[in-house]
Amino acid sequence: QVQLLESGGGLVQPGGSLRLSCAASRIIFSLYNMGWYRQAPGKERELVATITTLVSTNYADSVKGRFTISRDNAKNTVYLQMNSLKPEDTAVYYCNAQQQRGWERYDYWGQGTQVTVSS
Repeated sequence: QVQLLESGGGLVQPGGSLRLSCAASRIIFSLYNMGWYRQAPGKERELVATITTLVSTNYADSVKGRFTISRDNAKNTVYLQMNSLKPEDTAVYYCNAQQQRGWERYDYWGQGTQVTVSS
């Protein structure tokens, strides 16, 4: 059973920073594209940032310049450094592992970690 375990969420004031971590197990981590998604109350889940196996990154326009995604294949871990946080960043953040094998796409999700930005 693939497991993605997120950590690092919490309550932070506007303008503050948090670093989320996602530790993966039971997958060959280096062969998976990794990503962070978020879901705010009453809204659909949305992409925050992704990082490919070749360490190419992509960000939602709303977080560009503030968030940084990175990965450490030796630790089977993907990170999301979040700076200059805003109240609108409040959401449950989910880690995703994705791999394309021919016609089939494999997606795995973590349980999520709550991030609350409030004064």
